[in-house]
Amino acid sequence: MTVLLVAHGTRNPHGVALIGDLAAAMRERLADRVAVSFVDVLGPSPSDALASLVESHPLAERGRDPVTVVPAFLGRGYHVRRDLPEHLGRPSLPATRVTDSLGPSDAVVEALADRLRAAGLRSDDAVVLAAAGSSDPASHRDVDSVAAALGRLLDTPVEVAFAAPTAKAPQYSAVGDTVARLRRQHARVAVASHLLAPGLFQTRLESSGADVVARPLGLHPLIVERACRLATDRTAVSTAC
Repeated sequence: MTVLLVAHGTRNPHGVALIGDLAAAMRERLADRVAVSFVDVLGPSPSDALASLVESHPLAERGRDPVTVVPAFLGRGYHVRRDLPEHLGRPSLPATRVTDSLGPSDAVVEALADRLRAAGLRSDDAVVLAAAGSSDPASHRDVDSVAAALGRLLDTPVEVAFAAPTAKAPQYSAVGDTVARLRRQHARVAVASHLLAPGLFQTRLESSGADVVARPLGLHPLIVERACRLATDRTAVSTAC
């Protein structure tokens, strides 16, 4: 089996390295080839990465052993629903089977709670789920569902805020504004990072003024396990290209 891990992309070298480390962790556990690509900011793109697999993966070219594509995204927004299929549907590329994205999932919710606890969450903290930000209604539904599930797990209300707010989603405030408002109502505020890798958005979370800011989900064991299960579970398929 050959796996293509597809991430968003970032200019932050630590974020790029983390995706490489996630692929390495999958490679070690699966004992299979795991390549990396990005839909934005830097390359290789998914189509470029697949093209490079043609010579080394001839069975995929004939459709006998498709490349398994795992979207390393925490929600099913525009990049997953539009950009990725566009890349994978280009002519002369190996056949693919596309799994569901990393999130929303129970694994993501449990990893979020674990990261918060490790950062110093207290039972009386106000909790904010900080996502990157999107104007895509599908992404909004996903992050809202994660916030609700996290609230049930922690037995406390969880608000959603964006690291990069958009006028097309006025229901979500900037993380700093949300923290400041909650600060007036609570002694302490904790921010859960609904991000996969470090970078500009995580920096914004860390400068939001919250008492507790969790690390990105990155290489949390539950995230690695989720990625590996998606790659090997033939029923976990969202799209065939």
